[in-house]
Amino acid sequence: MINHQVRVHPSAARLPREEQLAWKLAAAATGTPDAPDLDAPSAAMAVNRVVDNAAVAVASLRRRPVAVARAQALPHRAAPGASVFGAAPGLRVSPEWAAWANGTAVRELDFHDTFLAADYSHPGDNIPPLLAVAQHTGRRGADLLRGIIAAYEIHVALVKGICLHEHRIDHVAHLSAATACGLGALLRLPVAVVHQAVQQAVHTTTATRQSRKGEISSWKAYAPAFAGKAAVEAVDRAMRGETSPSPVYEGEDGFLAWMLGGPATSYTVSLPEPGEARRGILDTYTKEHSAEYQAQAVIDLARRLRERTGPPERVREIVLHTSHHTHHVIGSGSGDPQKYDPAAGRETLDHSVPYIFAVALEDGSWHHERSYAPERARRPGTVELWRKISTVEDPEWTRRYHDPDPARRAFGGRAVITLADGTVIEDELAVADAHPAGARPFDRDGYTAKFHTLAEGVVAADARERFLDAAGRLAELDPAGLDALFPAVDTDALAADDARLPKGLF
Repeated sequence: MINHQVRVHPSAARLPREEQLAWKLAAAATGTPDAPDLDAPSAAMAVNRVVDNAAVAVASLRRRPVAVARAQALPHRAAPGASVFGAAPGLRVSPEWAAWANGTAVRELDFHDTFLAADYSHPGDNIPPLLAVAQHTGRRGADLLRGIIAAYEIHVALVKGICLHEHRIDHVAHLSAATACGLGALLRLPVAVVHQAVQQAVHTTTATRQSRKGEISSWKAYAPAFAGKAAVEAVDRAMRGETSPSPVYEGEDGFLAWMLGGPATSYTVSLPEPGEARRGILDTYTKEHSAEYQAQAVIDLARRLRERTGPPERVREIVLHTSHHTHHVIGSGSGDPQKYDPAAGRETLDHSVPYIFAVALEDGSWHHERSYAPERARRPGTVELWRKISTVEDPEWTRRYHDPDPARRAFGGRAVITLADGTVIEDELAVADAHPAGARPFDRDGYTAKFHTLAEGVVAADARERFLDAAGRLAELDPAGLDALFPAVDTDALAADDARLPKGLF
C-alpha cells in the first residue's frame, strides 16, 4: 500500500492534479484488474454482497420509503435503462433513478454490510448505482464485478483514513467518491474523467449528521441512494468534458479546510500500489440482525445472557460498557431522549442500543419487522426494562474499536446486569457471531440462508434459485444476464399498494 498524505493547500500553490487525493483515488480505481485477474476471495465476497443486497431489498419492498422511492423512479423511463426492484420485468428507468430506488430498498432495513474504522460506512450501498449503470450501458457481469471491487477498495481506504463524524459530517460523502470511482472502473474511463466525477460527487453530497440524530427520519434510507444518484450524475457530466471544484479535498475553501479539521489538519489515506491485489472488500462484514452494526454483538450478547438473567422484572439496572461510538451514537451518551421513547419510529429504534438490548433480552431473538413493531416497542414490561438500561464509554473498548489489526478489532461491549436482590451478572462479547472473527462467521451458505429467509413469501422458491444461480455466475453473465440479478416478485400487488401513496411531482 502507498500512504498518501492529504492536507490543505492554498490556491496560490496550484497543487498539481496528480498530487490531489481525488486523482489518486481515480487512479487506484481505474487500475483495478480485470475480472479474471481479481483476487479470488475478493471476487467471491463481491458475489456474497450482491446476494445480501438483493435479500434486504426484496424484504423491504412494501415499506413506505422504498415504495415512495420506487414511485419517484418509475416515471423516468429510459432505453436501455436499468431495472428497479419490485417493478415489472422489462420496465426500465434512467440509471440515476434506478440507483435512487434500489439504493433506498437496500438501505431501508439497516441490514446489509458495514465497515467501521476512523469513520463508518455501508459499502454495499455502492452496488445499486453500479448495477444500474452496468445495465444501462450494456456491460457484462465481469465489468460489474470489477466496478464493485474498485468501489469497495476506495470506500474502505477513505473510511480508514478520514474521520467525518468527528465533525458531524455524514458518512455518505465517502460513499459518493467510492461510487464515482467504481463507475470509472466499470466503464473503463480515463483517470482525468473519474477525477472530475469524484470532485463533483464529494462537493454535492457533503451533509451533516443531523440525519442520524434525535428523531431519525426516513431520510436515513434515502441518504445513500442520493449519494449514488449524485455519483451517476457526476460521472455523466464528467464524461461530457465538464470540470468540478478542484482540489475538492485540499483546497483552501474545500472539504478538509471547512468541513473537517481546518487548514492545519492532515490525513493519511492508504491506497494499493499498481498491480497490488484489491482486497478492501474482505475487511468489511455483513449483518445477521436488522440494526445498527454496533448493536449486532449486543443482540448476540443479550441472547446469551437471557437464561442467566431470568425474568426481566428481576432486573434493577443494566449498564453496557462499550466504545465511544456505541455510547455516543446509539447509546445513552447521545443525549437523545428519543432513544427511550416507545412512540419512536423504526429509524430511531434501530439506533437505540438500550431498546435493542431490552427486546433481545426478553425475546431471545431478533426479527427485522416484529422487533420494531409499535406494539412491541410499547409493551409495558419492555418499556420498564428499557429505561433501566444505560451505556458508558469504556476507554479499553474504544481502543479495541480502533485497533489497527482487524483480527483484534472489537465492536461489542460488556454488560453488567444488577438484579433486584443485588446479584451481579457480567458478560462481554467483542464481535457479533456473524463477524469474520465471530462464533459463526458468514460464508456463502450464510448469505444464501439469509436470502431465503428474507425472500420467503416475497420471491417464489424457483425464482430464488434462479437468482442465486445468476449471482453465483456473476463474472460470466452477459449484458442480458444482469436482469437475473433482480428476483421476480408479485409486481401487480406492489403496484396496487403503490397506487395508494400520495402523489408528488413525477
